Amino acid sequence: MATSGNEPLIDPKDDLRITKLEYFVLSCRRFYLKIHTNAGIVGAGEPITEGRAKTCAEAVREIEPYLIGKDPRRVAHHWQAIYRHAFYRGGPVLTSALSGIDQALWDIKGKALGVPVYELLGGPTRDRIRVYAGGGDLETMKQKVAEGFNAFKTGLHQHLPRTIETLGFVEREVEHFAAMREAVGSDVDIAIDFHGAVPPQTAMLLIKAFEPFQPLFIEEPIQCQNVGLMAEMAAKTHIPIATGERIFTKWGFREILEKGAASVLQPDLCHAGGITECRLIAGMAEAYYATMAWHNPLGPISLAAGVQCAAAVPNFLIQEGAGVLRPGEGILKKPFEVKDGYLVLPTEPGLGVELDDDYLENGLKEYDESGENPETYSRDDGSVVDW
Repeated sequence: MATSGNEPLIDPKDDLRITKLEYFVLSCRRFYLKIHTNAGIVGAGEPITEGRAKTCAEAVREIEPYLIGKDPRRVAHHWQAIYRHAFYRGGPVLTSALSGIDQALWDIKGKALGVPVYELLGGPTRDRIRVYAGGGDLETMKQKVAEGFNAFKTGLHQHLPRTIETLGFVEREVEHFAAMREAVGSDVDIAIDFHGAVPPQTAMLLIKAFEPFQPLFIEEPIQCQNVGLMAEMAAKTHIPIATGERIFTKWGFREILEKGAASVLQPDLCHAGGITECRLIAGMAEAYYATMAWHNPLGPISLAAGVQCAAAVPNFLIQEGAGVLRPGEGILKKPFEVKDGYLVLPTEPGLGVELDDDYLENGLKEYDESGENPETYSRDDGSVVDW
């Protein structure tokens, strides 16, 4: 049955039921979920909103009574029930809780059938998954290029900008980007993330100034909710505009596509609705000739889910996640394999990764308070600014 040589763990007609949920809240940015079944098959998920791990854990606990006793293989049915039976739908916390549960259910289903999740989504459309590394430090970028990476993402390297910045500010940002371009050459892609923290007036000045250096894309040039203005900005530049890490479900992405606000969509597999929903978002994007660059500043389950989706969708561009590719991190029994800037397509069943139980148990001994949402204020007058 399985193309990778794996064998199904149970017969498709066998009874399979969810028996318990297990929670691992390690820090405000690290929350892992295990869903157990009566057949001994365990699925893993990452149901988290950055900085709100404890809140998301409580959201999953509220959903737990619905899941106990259910057949986990009815993934799409459970997605609909969890989303629609909540009268107040969506939002970052509830959709993140749903996303991590969805990942774990797909993991169980793939393991039960002995195939990677991408086989259940129609089979692979590519043989390897392109990833980008972090940019900014010139020597590190040169080293990564030597290792085979051909894409980076960086951010603004100065202070958080004023509403309308000075010519000097813009010139220094351009000089920094130009130095990165010179360091890695013209055949390497460099994307730049404004993080939605740049006021529109300054964002437009910066976009125009970056055009000669052809960034791969400009991410969240302004707040993602300002879709109309983002569409106007996208129409004025040849640089692709990217957005989506703070957009939830197909309904959130509909307006972006209809208005042409972005041609690179970045749904997060931990926020936007999991594998079930992100596959549908990719289908919508394909109809608008948009590409997918999954967002992931989190952990290995998020990356694993992104890889499965990236393998299955035809309009995939690039995957974020180099931050969890560090060797020796210890959270996975078997680390991700990267060759020449690409993730090797996994052949193991389900999501293709297994969490290390010893690592999780050690992590639970002391909650890590680091990584809390930063408090950022204007250097001029002390008012609150975005970060």
